[in-house]
Amino acid sequence: MQDTPHSCPLVVGVDVGGTKTHLRALAGPETVADHVRPSSGWRPHDPAAAAAWLTTLVHDALPHGARPLALAMGGHACETPRQCEEIRAALQDRLQVPVLVVGDAELLVPAAGLEKGVGLVAGTGSVAVGRLSDGSPVQVGGWGAVLGDEGGSAGLVREAARAVWAAHDRGEAPDELALRLIAAFGVSEVPALGAALESATHVSAEWGRHAPVVFAAAEAGSPIAHEVIADGGRALAALVARLATRGVAVDDVVVAGSTVLAQPELYEAFTSSLAEAVPGARPQPLRVPPVEGAVALARSLV
Repeated sequence: MQDTPHSCPLVVGVDVGGTKTHLRALAGPETVADHVRPSSGWRPHDPAAAAAWLTTLVHDALPHGARPLALAMGGHACETPRQCEEIRAALQDRLQVPVLVVGDAELLVPAAGLEKGVGLVAGTGSVAVGRLSDGSPVQVGGWGAVLGDEGGSAGLVREAARAVWAAHDRGEAPDELALRLIAAFGVSEVPALGAALESATHVSAEWGRHAPVVFAAAEAGSPIAHEVIADGGRALAALVARLATRGVAVDDVVVAGSTVLAQPELYEAFTSSLAEAVPGARPQPLRVPPVEGAVALARSLV
């Protein structure tokens, strides 16, 4: 008797983002599961807990009677090859099928249908990844809102605050960016922004949600906001240039992230800076969900 799609072996791709997780499973060409849920409970620095969380996700998302043939996962905060390998081994032990685990930014290049290139993400944070000719992964950026993540939403807010403080120290009256930041953080004057930023419990999320203020101030004519955005674009291009100096092929740069793709001024600042820093690099926005890259990687396992 011929298998029904739900009883056929499935290739399963999973994109675990910082906010939401997307699982897609295919039996041949047919999508039999397309499941999105919050990423709450994801603990990438605890391999056993991460594997248990993913196993529950797979069992909950797949149709009754379906079984995975192979699974590939791109995980938020999977920052080193060792960490990814520990999660992979723990998950493969549970599922008893071939498993591949990479950082979530590594899904972008295969999602775009490419075999090599750079994946650049600028959402709440920012990071760029690529591979050397021997297949070794290289990641730059992604150091969190306090120390890095330039060009991501949280980093833009941090740099905007620094810029309006500098203007205040020069004796300048608050401009449109300063006024909007003051309102967004619920304080009365520029010097109070420091305490407001420092009081954040979840720094990246709480700072990042105010990024629209920076772009709105730019639209309203703030020169400081325009310069903050331009600096963010240059910082994103610098990530790609850093990969190039380390021997990564950077001919194709696949760009994703809720901040850079939603804000034309930031994307244009990035692409113009990239043309200067890495002539010949071809940036392209990702037009499909990153989980497509996880599915492509899962197919490569079989």
